[in-house]
Amino acid sequence: MQHTAFATISLRRLDISPPLILAPMAGLTHSALRCLILKFGGVGLLTTEMLSAKGLPNDNPKISPFLIRKPHEKPLSHQLLIRNSNEIIPAIEKLHLLQADSIDINMGCPAPDVKRTGGGCSLMDDIEKSLNFVKIARKTTNLPLTAKIRLGKELNEQKLMNFCKGLENEGIDMLTVHARLAHESFDRMPRWDWIARVKSWLKIPVIANGGILSVEDAAKCLKISGADGLMVGRAAAMKPWIFRDISREIYGISNYAEISAFKLSEIYGFFASELTENFPPERQLGRLKEFTHYFSRNFHFGHVLAMKAQSALTVKEALERADEFFAGCAK
Repeated sequence: MQHTAFATISLRRLDISPPLILAPMAGLTHSALRCLILKFGGVGLLTTEMLSAKGLPNDNPKISPFLIRKPHEKPLSHQLLIRNSNEIIPAIEKLHLLQADSIDINMGCPAPDVKRTGGGCSLMDDIEKSLNFVKIARKTTNLPLTAKIRLGKELNEQKLMNFCKGLENEGIDMLTVHARLAHESFDRMPRWDWIARVKSWLKIPVIANGGILSVEDAAKCLKISGADGLMVGRAAAMKPWIFRDISREIYGISNYAEISAFKLSEIYGFFASELTENFPPERQLGRLKEFTHYFSRNFHFGHVLAMKAQSALTVKEALERADEFFAGCAK
């Protein structure tokens, strides 16, 4: 199943090796999940949750759940949600202070409140505005500058090509394409063949995103899309070892711990301890529930674990319920 593409993407002074990237996901891609993924290895670039460019300059990295990180969480891309051009320079200057390794511009988020205020995938409808954002960002930083998009509102090859080429011309170093339309849910099979079209138009690396839930999905996506690498989202919370598995099976990198050495309950416990040790108390329960929603799918009757966590009123109660569930699984 080994893939023939180069196992390193070089962007300015940043090497992404293997070319496997954690997707930015609200409530999920914070320090606790990133540390858990690093425990297994195989990820080439970590990512923050979507950061509001407007609020970022005033955020405290010691207490903000979006900015808390440990020194070994590297390389780390910070994703910006930009709504107005005057937000860009102060936000990027803050990212320089935070020693970001790469900066990503969110042009693909389909959330209604994000689109309504002029960010996320609404930017794909205003190419002039989008390219101006990139132009300002490129003048403000020498860091790798990337963007994440969807395919647009509808399948329009000419419009998508003009948009992608425009991003490249203004200085985007790498483009991630979530292979679904703006209104399409995760239930819809991604259109990986459209990533192949984007790849054919551009000289910069193109990353495929959407529907990569297993090693088999990864191999199929790479074959169809011809992408330079992969971005994994939901599966990273379901199976934090998925990067290790893909890097081993597809890129031939094998110096990782065996999954059999870890019990699922211990993996959950590691995540919970990272959360409780490093996040302010009021920022813990929601993130524990969000992670449990996905991780519970590893268990028979995992929906019971998810429901028990969801109805818990405190972190302590959620963890006690989880321990009871794990004890029942062991019998």
